[in-house]
Amino acid sequence: MIGLLIVDDHPVVRDGLRGMFAGDDRFAVLGEAGDGQEALAVAGSVDPDVVLLDLRMPVMDGVSTIRALAGQGSRARVLVLTTYDTDSDVLPAIKAGATGYLLKDTPREELFRAVVAAHRGESVLSPAVAGRLMGTLRSPAKEPLSQREVEVLKLISQGHSNREAAKLLHISEATVKTHLLHAYAKLGVRDRAAAVAAAFERGLL
Repeated sequence: MIGLLIVDDHPVVRDGLRGMFAGDDRFAVLGEAGDGQEALAVAGSVDPDVVLLDLRMPVMDGVSTIRALAGQGSRARVLVLTTYDTDSDVLPAIKAGATGYLLKDTPREELFRAVVAAHRGESVLSPAVAGRLMGTLRSPAKEPLSQREVEVLKLISQGHSNREAAKLLHISEATVKTHLLHAYAKLGVRDRAAAVAAAFERGLL
């Protein structure tokens, strides 16, 4: 039997989840909490296997609670259950150590399966959250270009070759190529034309 701790600042949500899990003999609701600080105290006394955790709560939010649970040595797996699926919510929770991230519109059986999977240490993500994470991973990071990289791109945008850019900047042609490759990586592009276009989009040129 999997011991659960339900953490949500809305009593109606806690009541609904408690009733749902109480009707399945695979689970036992060991405790409830209305905020992160209360969750830490309850977790310390009931030692749950899985914590069902909302993110946006008073006193202590979900991400802080995940970190604090790990800090106090809790063995519980944390399964986030929330209505929010923005990058600013999902990424910090996953980085803090959440085993899974589900939305509150998850069907009952899927939620049950997710808790069982989380108990086994398996990562569980709702389809919407998984898609958002994949999109974030595929998107190039907005890393700033160095001043020299911008100078090289500016000369390239004016039609200069690598050799000409090297002469104008008093550096070697190999160094120009290196600056270009770094700029490509930062802009998430593969060639000169795309790099110039991306630099214009960012307002660098």
